[in-house]
Amino acid sequence: MKQVAIVTGASRGIGASIAQRLARDGFAVVVNYAGNAAEAGKVVDAIAADGGTAIAIQADVAKAADVRALFDQTIGQLGRVDVLVNNAGIMPPQLPHLGATDDDTFDRLVAVNLKGSFNTMREAAAKLQSGGRIINFSSSLVGTLLPGYSAYVATKAGVEAMTSVLAKELRGKNITVNSVAPGPTATALFLDGKTPELIERLAKMAPLERLGQPEDIAGAVSFLAGPDGSWINGQTLRANGGMV
Repeated sequence: MKQVAIVTGASRGIGASIAQRLARDGFAVVVNYAGNAAEAGKVVDAIAADGGTAIAIQADVAKAADVRALFDQTIGQLGRVDVLVNNAGIMPPQLPHLGATDDDTFDRLVAVNLKGSFNTMREAAAKLQSGGRIINFSSSLVGTLLPGYSAYVATKAGVEAMTSVLAKELRGKNITVNSVAPGPTATALFLDGKTPELIERLAKMAPLERLGQPEDIAGAVSFLAGPDGSWINGQTLRANGGMV
């Protein structure tokens, strides 16, 4: 039986690249999506066309009942869960300074980025196979601490803290827990609404002088999910070209 990886928020961008990479690595992949079934279906089709195994399952990670159903449906259809990739997250296109951030923006960021990761980690702690991997998503903004990102960074710093604590709590289960913290990455969500000048400036922040590509982040996840990542535990890997 193939090992099984759940990738949340996998209908596009970094999540889609991760799903396709893990399928190439030999995992059966669950392409989780919140609302865009058509895009998730395209990822499943691309994996199948490449000879891999994938299914799409809808779940809003902010809802605990949805997350329970996501794991139960995965086990029902594929028999097991070995890897959880907590990629689902949101960043509003406009993030004002803390003093001007409204309640709805703050609450939504916490619900998806922090509570969503908590919900999936809680299920994984009970349902992952021995030897399993939990790979959360932070952000290199936790290191840069730029103005305007206070609420967003707070959610991601919380994810990093939970990563380290859960790694210790799973002693004896042979399950690793790590997080990946991307820098600026060339996805449609990142590029939308930004001027070419701003994109160029962000690309130059890293010593390697380019934006990350979704495949760069997928490679980091592949390492943590694969046999060579078995001794990495409780860590945050900043995949940002040296930006911070």
